[in-house]
Amino acid sequence: MQLVSAVLNKDRKATAEFVALHADGIYAYVRHRLIPRSDLVDDIVQDVFLSAWEGLARFQGNSSLRSWLLGIARHKVEDYYRTRLREPGVIEDEGTDPSPPTVVVPEFAENIDRQNQEKRVREVLESLPEICSLLLLWRYWEKRSTREIAVATGKSEKAVERLLARAREQFRRRWSNE
Repeated sequence: MQLVSAVLNKDRKATAEFVALHADGIYAYVRHRLIPRSDLVDDIVQDVFLSAWEGLARFQGNSSLRSWLLGIARHKVEDYYRTRLREPGVIEDEGTDPSPPTVVVPEFAENIDRQNQEKRVREVLESLPEICSLLLLWRYWEKRSTREIAVATGKSEKAVERLLARAREQFRRRWSNE
């Protein structure tokens, strides 16, 4: 909350720290959800931070600042999709073309299963202690090696391997119990 107070008091260093702490995570979140529209990521991330600064006085600290920012990012991405889907002519009618188009038919059941599984993974990750979630995300989502994680955290590779083993075990237990 000190950082929030400093940003609200227009402290430039605090504002730079605020952005530095959260920009990479917000950028990755938005980029992942806007694939293949990577050209829009910077604009939406900027909108996220502008909205955050406008609403920062209302931040009550009921969740982490990261979670609050990710919520804003989720709404900005949803707003983008809502706006695009409301525009007329988003999907054009092929109309008079006599030859049938060559289309790869998506396997909708597979896509739905994958989406459900991704949702379940997110739910299990959210139920884990933060250190476990962070390690698993860093290792498997960001594809960081144990060596990279060790260097970034100042721990030995063996310590990181042990923490990852415990985190995977907790994930497995919660996955099978839910």
